[in-house]
Amino acid sequence: MSIPHNIDFGLINAWPFMEAEKLLRRVRKEKDYHDNRVVIFETGYGPSGLPHIGTFGEVVRTSMVMRAFQEIAPNPTELYCFSDDMDGLRKVPDNVPNTDLIQKYIGRPLTQVPDPFGEESSFGESNNLRLRQFLDQFGFRYSFKSATDLYNSGFFDSILLKVLEKYDEIMDVVLPSLGRINPERKDSYSPFMPISNISGCVLQTRILERDISKGTVVFEEEDGSIVETPVTGGRCKLQWKVDWAMRWAAFPVDYEMYGKDLISSYELSSRICNILGQHPPDGVAYELFLDEGGQKISKSRGNGLSIEEWLKYAPEEVLTFYMYQKPQAAKRLHYDIIPRFIDDYDKHLSNIISQSCEEVYNNPIWHVHKGKVPDDTPNSITFAMLLNLISASGARDKNIIWEFIHKYHSDIPEVLVNTIDARIDYAMRFCHDFILPSRRYHTPSEQERDAIIDLRSDLAKVLDDTPDGDALQNIIYDIGKRHNFNPMKLWFQALYSILLGQQHGPRFGSFIAIYGIDRTLTLIDKALSGELS
Repeated sequence: MSIPHNIDFGLINAWPFMEAEKLLRRVRKEKDYHDNRVVIFETGYGPSGLPHIGTFGEVVRTSMVMRAFQEIAPNPTELYCFSDDMDGLRKVPDNVPNTDLIQKYIGRPLTQVPDPFGEESSFGESNNLRLRQFLDQFGFRYSFKSATDLYNSGFFDSILLKVLEKYDEIMDVVLPSLGRINPERKDSYSPFMPISNISGCVLQTRILERDISKGTVVFEEEDGSIVETPVTGGRCKLQWKVDWAMRWAAFPVDYEMYGKDLISSYELSSRICNILGQHPPDGVAYELFLDEGGQKISKSRGNGLSIEEWLKYAPEEVLTFYMYQKPQAAKRLHYDIIPRFIDDYDKHLSNIISQSCEEVYNNPIWHVHKGKVPDDTPNSITFAMLLNLISASGARDKNIIWEFIHKYHSDIPEVLVNTIDARIDYAMRFCHDFILPSRRYHTPSEQERDAIIDLRSDLAKVLDDTPDGDALQNIIYDIGKRHNFNPMKLWFQALYSILLGQQHGPRFGSFIAIYGIDRTLTLIDKALSGELS
């Protein structure tokens, strides 16, 4: 689906476009701005652990802003994925083999720690490879940047010398923040962390002297000796907040997103970037993911969905759709949100076919599919419906689910068959892992029992007429009014909990149409006799 470009982008309120427009306004204010000026987007990664769902979220959201920028600006763009692989190993991860092997390398740069998997030259390079494979798996277009390579090659040398020159100004920015958090750190803090000639560790030690003309610092080595070392050529690593500002200035970076927990760090690094003579990048602080209890998700606690778990129950495009939604609002990341996001994704996909150009740019589907709108036929079989068909029938054979579907939808377009078939696979895994084990059937009250008996009677009258979902929905609704359910949702909640053993469900008329009136009558009989309780 192609989109003409003669539209008013002022009418677009999708957050990636709003971020892109903010960035473009800032870039165009530069004195030497020109249309060929490359605009740099960056995401950062600490390779002491494996890539995770938060990594995906940061890269996919940044890519959405970059894609929107490409739509409104003539400038070429690049996405840098930066790995801070020169950082010192702080602790032995609990999710890697051969922990005894790397225990003695605590404090060494990650690219100087042996690979516990025994596959690459170092732990840092092993995790860098996994990061690149992870990004490649999802089709991201990026340039990989290694801190070790850039420090050792001299790429950062000129900015490192600038940090040395502006040492006192940087200390004036950083020290007050340390005083609030860790007063003792103020005494030993320095932007520069020399690499020990003895152990190879990244040293957090007091800098005794500085020589701007020689580009060196003097520090106390691990054995007590006094050593002078260049700040260039990979002989020193910067503390991370200064390092963040330094690479912003070195590339220079125009846009970078960051978690809400890094707002104060972003503000501090922005001040340092200004000291180094560069404008800090634009960006937006995104909220963190929460577990089912509203607590921040932690990799170490494992209290949330992994990306592998999500992809077991829903496709990648739905995960991307989830990441698009309100990045500045905290969102639960728990298995029970998946069905809603699958059906919401399908609704937006269905809507986009008939939307105006402005509406297409505001539709999440455009951003999920990187500016390419799929030509898919709308899918009228909701995920909620599939879950309830599987739950009610207990089916483990998806051919049975297809029989239900074909009974009501005999003219499914060929282009949709694979999509629906994949949805059935996801729904069967989800239902058998989460819904069937947690079903709790409600014993009907006298009012509910009388209404369900009437429902059975009215359904039996139309058994041979094969009414559609709307007609069946009207029958259900009329019975609810007849039995004085107020509000009406109490009647539908009763049907879900009594017949399906759950609190929520699909449009019940459509469910009966697909599941079959005869099977629904059997389901009602089991509920009334207590067989489902």
